[in-house]
Amino acid sequence: MFLFPGSTNFVIIAILTLALKGAWHFRQIVLTVLVVIWGLRLGLFLLMRIMQWGEDRRFDEMRDNLGKLAVFWIFQAVWVWSVSLPVTVVNASDRNPSIEARDIIGWIMWLVGICIEATADQQKLVFKNSASNRGKWCDVGLWKYSRHPNYFGELFLWWGVFVASTPVLSGAEWLVILGPILLTLLLLFVSGIPLLESSADKRYGRLEEYRVYKNTTSPLIPLPPAVYGALPVWFKLAFLLELPLYNPGPGDDPIS
Repeated sequence: MFLFPGSTNFVIIAILTLALKGAWHFRQIVLTVLVVIWGLRLGLFLLMRIMQWGEDRRFDEMRDNLGKLAVFWIFQAVWVWSVSLPVTVVNASDRNPSIEARDIIGWIMWLVGICIEATADQQKLVFKNSASNRGKWCDVGLWKYSRHPNYFGELFLWWGVFVASTPVLSGAEWLVILGPILLTLLLLFVSGIPLLESSADKRYGRLEEYRVYKNTTSPLIPLPPAVYGALPVWFKLAFLLELPLYNPGPGDDPIS
């Protein structure tokens, strides 16, 4: 779902809200720089991926249907605006409390998250570009420990941006938490993991090796396969987001 225009819109919003303020403090500058780095990194990666692999097949149907395409662009605008809320509110605020633990924790979360996301993206790109891996699913590097480590990194860094914004928030401004919540819901239930899981199941679901990989690899939170594979189903569902949505029933070509 994270197309090149979407990532650049994050950059535009962050810079624009900072510039319109006129006078800036350290926290505003840091959060703006973090969002700009993330947006430029992701945008350049997506552009490079499009040049190498072509456009995302998930959006072929939308491109041929003006109604769906319009809904998609409106939805993307709402997504960018809502996820950007923490940095937008911080940049618009006149409050400038001293740097505290929440700032540092949020910045560290962002750093860890972007490192995971960038590493996972690069590992998958290299894997897909290798002729010897044609027709295989990526199970190397971070992908050995999570089926979607790039999404884990993205969620972690945006929750970090929210945490770093909290020293400034007051009253109704705490509603900016809806930004990372929306992103989490989208990736878990709508156009992130569900689409990719369905696509992978259709391509590899009848292969025993893939079934083993899926049963022993966490859908999001990185864990050693030996640990994840040994956990009971109820624990995976309750605490590790192994949702029924990712594992269709017998009538839907299951992965069991």
